[in-house]
Amino acid sequence: MINVIGLGYIGLPTALMMATHGIEVVGTDYNEDLVTTLNEGCTTFKEDGLDELFQDALNSGIKFSTEYQRTDTYIISVPTPYDKFSKKIDPCYVISAVKSVLNVAPKGATIVIESTVSPGTMEKFVRPAIEETGLVIGKDVNLVHAPERIIPGNMVYELLHNNRTIGADSQEIGKKIKDLYSSFCQGKIIVTDIKTAEMTKVVENTFRAVNIAFANELAKICRHDNMDVYEIIKICNMHPRVNILQPGPGVGGHCISVDPWFLVGDYPSLTKVIKEAMMVNDSMPDFVLNRIYEVAKEKGIKIDRIGLYGITYKENVDDIRESPTLQMLESQRKHLAIELKTYDPFVNYSISENQFFDFESFLQEIDLIVIMVKHNHIKEKYKTIKNKIIVDCHNIFPDKDVYHI
Repeated sequence: MINVIGLGYIGLPTALMMATHGIEVVGTDYNEDLVTTLNEGCTTFKEDGLDELFQDALNSGIKFSTEYQRTDTYIISVPTPYDKFSKKIDPCYVISAVKSVLNVAPKGATIVIESTVSPGTMEKFVRPAIEETGLVIGKDVNLVHAPERIIPGNMVYELLHNNRTIGADSQEIGKKIKDLYSSFCQGKIIVTDIKTAEMTKVVENTFRAVNIAFANELAKICRHDNMDVYEIIKICNMHPRVNILQPGPGVGGHCISVDPWFLVGDYPSLTKVIKEAMMVNDSMPDFVLNRIYEVAKEKGIKIDRIGLYGITYKENVDDIRESPTLQMLESQRKHLAIELKTYDPFVNYSISENQFFDFESFLQEIDLIVIMVKHNHIKEKYKTIKNKIIVDCHNIFPDKDVYHI
């Protein structure tokens, strides 16, 4: 039996995938309401293919509990926040989960950490937490790092097809966990040491962050000199060795917007490019706010007639973690400004003061709409919003009458 600890955006799909591939699984989470919802036969977030996978897992016998199970393998998939001042990882949730596992784990059990951590976290925090209990790693308990590699919006496909990395102290334990993931993973699975596994996951997300920052910085340059950044990127990308990403209103989610800071926090004198890139990305919500101000001033639009479309951090998901829209609203609050009106078809609970839950009502209250998220919904509603002033942060509507960042 596998006990999956943490049933959020990563842990739940992982538990479901294993259950549908012949593995006995119990999912554990301290959140009683979440566990109750799952036991009532309902998923806790929206994701393409998740409901179908959930039903298949229920038919395969998956169970959900607030209690840790006594078994030989644990998979921990809990959040790893970072200190916004020092930029260092806060491993408190991982350590708490590990200690709870140790209370019930039999001798020889293997603890797999799927949570993304900074290089050295296992050595500096997790190993000492185990060793202070008197247990010997490699004898009484085995430690593995197998960082998740999926993204909201495409989780089910990526769980099946993405390559995976297994970091372990020994090839024997590494192969055991590789065989476990091979039950469903059709991608390549590499077994390496733990610190290399930690580093590769953070580097992957840092690569993306730096490249996004380059596109965002181009957008700033082009706005300063009144050039079309999208046209420039399109032409440059015709070169066989150039692949510039698209700029946007900021970076959200719990990977690209967070993980690179782990490196900055741990290696402050060695991460100048990464730090500057992250600062560029973090500056985009304020840059967009200023762009909104410019357009509103030009068109004579009052602030109470401006609306932000999209609250989630990316399109067609309900994940709001580190969302650029929320960053923008926080910036407004810091300046004691009235929050702009918001609407998101995927967010049906209250996030901000001036949030709408009906699209038509939202449109009636605004004259300027800012497209923060490129949900399919807004693409289908273009005719409905054409009579509004549009600030399109993603260039999904390249019409000459549409404003861009």
